[in-house]
Amino acid sequence: MALKKKPVLREPLPDADVHSEGFRQTREARRSALVEDYVELIADLIEDGNEARQVDIAARLGVAQPTVAKMLTRLCADGLVSRKPYRGVFLTEAGRKVAEESRIRHQTVEAFLRSLGVSAETARIDAEGIEHHVSAETLEAFRKAMIAAR
Repeated sequence: MALKKKPVLREPLPDADVHSEGFRQTREARRSALVEDYVELIADLIEDGNEARQVDIAARLGVAQPTVAKMLTRLCADGLVSRKPYRGVFLTEAGRKVAEESRIRHQTVEAFLRSLGVSAETARIDAEGIEHHVSAETLEAFRKAMIAAR
């Protein structure tokens, strides 16, 4: 005799405008995630060794150098990085700001996950995706929850 499954209760669908806003924000987060990953990595490489080279960026992101070259062209056009022949890639002031904001979001999400008991490695990996999709309101709630848990 088969067991009957209880129906999953769900909230009613929100108003179409409210519903579409959530999807719009997710699409925007996807578009900005790659840019943020690149500038954050460039900042990390510069801090670690004073230079971010295309070959190092490709190795760290696990992508081909032509992929990096295409993105660096976009980042230059967006005013986030500058390039010097036979030298590395450098962040502009705007690029440094994007990198710092991304790093703060990442650190907050990672610390929150760790406070829940998630392992360091899993928290680091999960934070890499979540950081791009989390709102300022949610980040603040994470911070407050961590303070309250102390």
